[in-house]
Amino acid sequence: MTRISLIVPCYNAARTLRLCLESVLAQTRLPDEIVVVDDAGSDGSAAIAEELGCRVVRLSENRGVSAARNAGVEHTTGDVIFFLDSDVALRPDAVANAVAVLEADPGVGCVHGVYDTEPLIDDGPVEWYRLLHQVHWRRRHLGEVNSVVFALAAIRREVLTGAGRLDESLRDCEDVEYSSRLAVRTRIVLTDTVVGRHDEGHRFLPVLSEQWRRALPLIPLALATARRGAAKPENANSRAGILACALALACLPLGLFAPVLFAVPAVLVGWFVVADPELLRFVHRQRGTAFTAYFMAVHLAVHVVLVTGLAVGSLRVLRGSPA
Repeated sequence: MTRISLIVPCYNAARTLRLCLESVLAQTRLPDEIVVVDDAGSDGSAAIAEELGCRVVRLSENRGVSAARNAGVEHTTGDVIFFLDSDVALRPDAVANAVAVLEADPGVGCVHGVYDTEPLIDDGPVEWYRLLHQVHWRRRHLGEVNSVVFALAAIRREVLTGAGRLDESLRDCEDVEYSSRLAVRTRIVLTDTVVGRHDEGHRFLPVLSEQWRRALPLIPLALATARRGAAKPENANSRAGILACALALACLPLGLFAPVLFAVPAVLVGWFVVADPELLRFVHRQRGTAFTAYFMAVHLAVHVVLVTGLAVGSLRVLRGSPA
């Protein structure tokens, strides 16, 4: 019988942790052990975990999600490690379905899931933007993939051990870096049978700040992936959309020479809007016309930050500076 260890890295997550852990305790296939790693938080999250009967591992200082996951692995013994973020509440069959994928095919070393279209806690339009974008791009890549998102993922312990510890120097994109090591060792499956409701970021400026932090290391990580011989990870955004946004930014100064030339970046923004028609249709089905217009406005702002971050990250590579 496969022994399952479920690990929840946690930092000041009292708002969502109870919902997360209650969903774990309601699973049709209960984990054999549930470990919450408190990453030196100060909001009483550890007390919530203990109240619900979970084992708590306390870190003496805040070291980031990779360190918390590594600590969780060190304090568990299961054959399968199920990583679950503290802001995700699983559907009742999520653990059972993840283990079933692994048990059905010994060649699959890791399986991860998708988010529900409903948020864990509804905090308004920015959160809906984030959530629907996440749902769409993951559903688009269902099947065998080259990357893993550890928000809700199960991995065989021997595979995890073989690929090594998560990189604790990374506070963002740690899953991107780890995927480049994992994909050359085992097959990875993304499935819509493992589902959780996610509490996404809901404030505009912090969302842009997070996108900036995640964009900066993407070029160095892509180069590292190529050196390891791993296939490229799945894209969260349309390449045509990224190109359209980049060209619009590059052409924006043309308007300084003649106002009529502002038409050039305007046309490119129009291209950006229609660059991913499947995304447009998906958002429209979920939330209607008015929200779709709002979604694309936020999507453009996020892409401006993404493109700028990629450019700065590329310059740092050329100068030999760390990302």
